[in-house]
Amino acid sequence: MAIRVVAVGKLAKGRFREAADDYLRRIARYIPIDVVEVAEERLSKRVADEVRRAEDERILAATPKSHHVILADARGKRFTSEEFARLIEHLLLSGKSNITFVVGGTLGVGEKVRARADETVSFSQMTLAHQLARVVLLEQVYRAFTIMRGEKYHH
Repeated sequence: MAIRVVAVGKLAKGRFREAADDYLRRIARYIPIDVVEVAEERLSKRVADEVRRAEDERILAATPKSHHVILADARGKRFTSEEFARLIEHLLLSGKSNITFVVGGTLGVGEKVRARADETVSFSQMTLAHQLARVVLLEQVYRAFTIMRGEKYHH
């Protein structure tokens, strides 16, 4: 059992990095987790589809073929924290114990990553900066494990 987060771009030192690292430490008490940061394409003078295609290739290269892939995307299905916890629990109990979460870059992801995703979830109808989306994802994964265990954090 393991979780991987594949994210476009690096989190710079600062609040987002500190928050992400804190949630990674918390999650690691429940399940092994790693983060793979893939290079972000420069946007200058490039067509959006070209940027997404290049980033898609990097995302897919970092995503193990055997993993269940959950894409974080504003167009995805919205869950309550309890529903999200049940989704993760169901996956872990049904033999899909290796999960990769994908957080795209500034322009989101392209069709190749969308096609590879087994699930697409939304953490907000609003567009979030991809650095913030990563922190929100990690917080919700941590919250999901506390819900599954009936622990105090969620309440």
